[in-house]
Amino acid sequence: QVQLQESGPGLVKPSQTLSLTCTVSGGSITTNYYYCNWIRQPPGKGLEWMGAITYSGSTYYSPSLKSRTSISRDTSKNQFTLQLSSVTPEDTAVYYCVTFRQNVLDAWGQGTLVTVSS
Repeated sequence: QVQLQESGPGLVKPSQTLSLTCTVSGGSITTNYYYCNWIRQPPGKGLEWMGAITYSGSTYYSPSLKSRTSISRDTSKNQFTLQLSSVTPEDTAVYYCVTFRQNVLDAWGQGTLVTVSS
């Protein structure tokens, strides 16, 4: 059974870069057709897909966040990382890492609240 765990600071100052890591256990991020995603949910709002990195290392980003988002991975640690630059209070949200295998939901992290505030 695949399990995901997000980690990173819970408080980030405006204009700084938010960085979160998702550690995957019980499965490999390089398994064929495995897709590692970041999704967020601002308080009182719906889910927003931010981007993904595939089993082969290709990346895809939401057009609305592409200029500020970078997703990378460390295959030796079975982790993938989100970086969101130039954050504002509007980036305050619960951030989730979510994985899919062949377009089927595989696992969903518990989520981590990141607050952007000075």
